[in-house]
Amino acid sequence: MSIKATPTPAKTLLDPGNHALVLIDFQSQMAFATKSIAPELLRNNAALVANGAAGFNVPTILTTVAEKSFSGPMFDEITDAFPGQALLDRTSMNTWEDAAVIDEVNRIGKDRIVFAGLWTSVCIVGPVLSALEQGFEAYVITDASGDISEEAHERAVERMTQAGAKPITSLQYLLELQRDWARAETYDLTTGIARKWGGGYGLGITYAKAMFGASEGGH
Repeated sequence: MSIKATPTPAKTLLDPGNHALVLIDFQSQMAFATKSIAPELLRNNAALVANGAAGFNVPTILTTVAEKSFSGPMFDEITDAFPGQALLDRTSMNTWEDAAVIDEVNRIGKDRIVFAGLWTSVCIVGPVLSALEQGFEAYVITDASGDISEEAHERAVERMTQAGAKPITSLQYLLELQRDWARAETYDLTTGIARKWGGGYGLGITYAKAMFGASEGGH
């Protein structure tokens, strides 16, 4: 018997209402030793993710470690996207072992969680493996996370995917939230974020709109 296709998205695709986002330890002290990704690209990708989540009203947890005593403030690119939102500061390296963070996870009530932060091998592996073990789905934005070496980052991603986490990238995250250019209410939001933080893709959008008024929403 042949399979019949239908124009419906996979349940594993992300949309603004089916997940929570947790951004972990995007702080200066952690960034100084991050070598698996250039700092300007890391900040750019963090901004893309944060602004995409904020624009689509994705419930988002912002958490830091030892902000005042050691690690410093969270990136402005993230806090500017969530003005006035409290940062949950911890002492634990594993975010999932912090009671205040878990209270917020439970308050939001999503069983699918997207993670990004510094460092991949510590600050991301810990909560991802813990969440998976407790029955949550976990996605990791790998190019908005970084580590002290490419080896450390790659082995951490490999360990998480072997445990069942799903790796994605920052631009993929934004475009998956939009998914259909005919969704006019978020079209300008998505293309605006992409133009500012989407690298070469953003330049292409700017060119197409400036030169011939292009719009992806039409056929």
